[in-house]
Amino acid sequence: MAGAGGDWKDFYAAAERGDLHCVRYHLRNGVDVDYQHPEVMQSALFVSVLHCHEAVARALLEHGADPNLPAQLGSVTPLQAARQAGCEALQALLLAFGARLGRAAARSPWWLRWLPSL
Repeated sequence: MAGAGGDWKDFYAAAERGDLHCVRYHLRNGVDVDYQHPEVMQSALFVSVLHCHEAVARALLEHGADPNLPAQLGSVTPLQAARQAGCEALQALLLAFGARLGRAAARSPWWLRWLPSL
């Protein structure tokens, strides 16, 4: 769920462009730090890592972002993304916040989140 406040689309875009001030604004206003954008199926942490935005990734992790939450499309973890992007500082940061080496844990298919709970 996107959260009770803030704008998850702007939050995601801010993480993607490295706008720390805007990311913090949305976190203060209740955006779910682990919400995955429904079109690209990635979290703000994941996209900040892809773009090597260390300050944004640190703020998200300090706010409780899950360092092991894989992108729903492709099942790549933030640590794997940091390795692919060649961001050594982000690899160390993610490991410090509990990222695990190895493959992403098996998850339910992405489309299950759209179905009502039974």
